Amino acid sequence: MSEKMKAPKIKLIALDMDGTLLNSRGEIPEENRLAIREAKEKGIEVILSTGRSRLTARNHADSLELNSFLITVNGSEIFGPEGKLISRTPVDTKVMEWMWNLSQTHKTHFWATSCDQVWTNEMPENIHDHEWLKFGFDITDDEVREIIHKELQSKGDLEITNSSLTNIEVNALGINKAMGIQKVTEILGISMENVMAMGDSLNDIAMIKESGWGVAMGNAQDIVKETANAVTASNDEAGVAKAIRKWAL
Repeated sequence: MSEKMKAPKIKLIALDMDGTLLNSRGEIPEENRLAIREAKEKGIEVILSTGRSRLTARNHADSLELNSFLITVNGSEIFGPEGKLISRTPVDTKVMEWMWNLSQTHKTHFWATSCDQVWTNEMPENIHDHEWLKFGFDITDDEVREIIHKELQSKGDLEITNSSLTNIEVNALGINKAMGIQKVTEILGISMENVMAMGDSLNDIAMIKESGWGVAMGNAQDIVKETANAVTASNDEAGVAKAIRKWAL
């Protein structure tokens, strides 16, 4: 594990899920569970900050007994204790329809997250009957991915990231995990300087950059490692546990 400076006192830990908390099999390593429990016993707040929807993130949070705050869909939704919705920022339905048409034009795989469902490679009959939070393109062809990325940038007013090297994730402009963490810290009366955030992809960069101690996973994309204060072990080596014990406990 490498680091660029000395870590501040950590009062809140924000964890990405895929590629970070979860190993390559989609499981939470036991060492991560133990370290999270140790952090909670020391009075450190631990939250999940994920690109997933609440539908697929809640069970993992519950299994870790993380019952306070949950940031989902890259910050589009923030939930408080007992699952109370604190904020929700949707993507305009016309923009969602435009992105869906873009995926059809280039024949890409896609997924779209509404408030109550994740649609994969299909959309409902009337897009405008739903409230949307995110659109994702899954593109193995580098050239096609670059074309779509440029079209999204030209469209403007969109938050464009990824959660892997082959996908593109799109949220409403200004919506990211850092914004979600900022709202949680304001409620708890904690400074962002006392936050440790961990992640592996572009949708984690904002929270890694704006937290007092940003940690990139050993398996993170290079730009994430360059942005972080420190790099821990990979998600298959319980990098979350190692980071918590080295810089938070």
